[in-house]
Amino acid sequence: MSAEALLPLLKSTFGFDAFRGRQGDVVDRVMAGMHTLAVMPTGAGKSLTYQLPAVAFSGCVVVISPLIALMHDQLRGARAAGIRAASLTSVDADFADTRQAYRDGELDLLYIAPERATGEGFRALLAARPPALFAIDEAHCVSEWGHDFRPDYRLLRPLLDAFPAVPRLALTATADRHTREDILVQLGIPADGLVLAGFDRPNIRYRVTPRISPARQLADFIAANPGPGIVYCPTRDGTERMAARLAGATGRSVAAYHAGLDPERRARVQHDFVASEDGIVTATVAFGMGIDKPDVRFVAHAGLPKSIESYYQETGRAGRDGDPAEALMLWGAEDFARARMRLSELPEARIAGERARLNALAALVETVECRRALLLRHFGEDPPERCGNCDTCLDPPARLDVSVLAQKLLSAVYRTGQSFGAGHVEAVLTGKRDERVAARGHDKLSVFGIVEGEEARLIKPLVRTLVAREALDTTEHGGLMLGRAARPLLKGEAPVLMAEPPVKRTRRERGGGAAANPVGDPLFDALRATRRDLSAEAGVPPYVVFHDAVLRAMASERPATRAELAAIPGVGAKKLEAWGDAFLAVIRQY
Repeated sequence: MSAEALLPLLKSTFGFDAFRGRQGDVVDRVMAGMHTLAVMPTGAGKSLTYQLPAVAFSGCVVVISPLIALMHDQLRGARAAGIRAASLTSVDADFADTRQAYRDGELDLLYIAPERATGEGFRALLAARPPALFAIDEAHCVSEWGHDFRPDYRLLRPLLDAFPAVPRLALTATADRHTREDILVQLGIPADGLVLAGFDRPNIRYRVTPRISPARQLADFIAANPGPGIVYCPTRDGTERMAARLAGATGRSVAAYHAGLDPERRARVQHDFVASEDGIVTATVAFGMGIDKPDVRFVAHAGLPKSIESYYQETGRAGRDGDPAEALMLWGAEDFARARMRLSELPEARIAGERARLNALAALVETVECRRALLLRHFGEDPPERCGNCDTCLDPPARLDVSVLAQKLLSAVYRTGQSFGAGHVEAVLTGKRDERVAARGHDKLSVFGIVEGEEARLIKPLVRTLVAREALDTTEHGGLMLGRAARPLLKGEAPVLMAEPPVKRTRRERGGGAAANPVGDPLFDALRATRRDLSAEAGVPPYVVFHDAVLRAMASERPATRAELAAIPGVGAKKLEAWGDAFLAVIRQY
């Protein structure tokens, strides 16, 4: 039976008059009994390509899916469409009844996790009544080249091969060329079984900007985007802190979600979000894959995602209903520094691949060209040069050649001993003869005072750029040192181009009130009290610990990690080591 012949069933079951995109091509192959890998963007209707056949087949479709939440969301949707569906998971109380319903031929769809699907008990169940189709959802998990590899997926092949007459349909929204080829091999699907529907999500507007004051940046972004949204944070603690800040700043309902919460709390947060029309969740990446919510209006990243594949999948959770949605990424040099430190913890065979992923992310955050075009080219497409719906298309930045400034900056890092933070290096380059510079004789260096005028404002953005492209790296205590890509830049063998940094607006220009964090602000006062205690303990005047300007910057930018604190001018490696944790502890309380 062809896909065209199923149009009446499509209408009666799902209410659609026609297939969307490549849905019909996939259904054609499934109904013909052919093995297929369908790569379709989030929101393109992947689940319909096995749910419709499940209604048409006389047997049951077995769906292998990695997350209980995802299975149960899809289960509810299938049952609402009149499909006889069930799941076999660790939280299902009707386990025995479901197995019996399968044996009796009373199910159209059966959802199961890969670790349970590969057990002998489940294979015996299928042997008694072979399924009509195997559907492997989130199929990128089978590939070590994928961004979310799961070893349990590698164990599926023997199960599939035990039923050679049963067609298999692998589905994913996120797989580059190398990953697609690996999925085909790992799941025994022929090369001509690939159906590639494309990766473009034209309704999503992409924005990427340096992380300066994340809570304030996110609050402004949320204010401009009513409706449900997800804010991804790098750490569990970060989700809690960000939820509190955004709730206070926006007046919206904001809940934190991470794996450290008890199951009941996680379930409640997820339930409330799915049911809400304007709820916001601050979450680690543990949240989202299991959420089948079409009306998410925005996805924001408070830090660098793991890879372009992860970024594409996570931002794809916005606008699944096809209506306009926004994706914002805030990034910092310390994100790249931490990610590259973690490379040393990986098996040797994976380091090159993960480094390539980081470099691809660096290209995305640095580009002055169309971000969507760069994103789509990463997945092997040939898009137009401009999309008209990303930040670099809507507000094209000027392209600056900062090759000479990069040489000056790298030279200053090298000549000061590759152990000082960006603030100290900036002081040397701009000729600020403060106590620390003079005490170390850095005012005698050839790089002292060689940057002035307009060039000086580019130093901090350039540090971000050079860290992103591996020309700079950071020490354990936040100091700068030369990276593996520094040599050709120092020798003038490769140009350094960067986007013109955005002009920093005042609070009045943003529609706010008084200047941020003046004396009298509770957090600023708490930081001063801590400074008094530390200075008394050390037997030095308070200003020796940190100047007021440094405390104001802490209160304004609210750094959450040592690396973020080290980026504030006036916070050197030694002070960071001696007092950084004390100030971070205060900031976390506000």
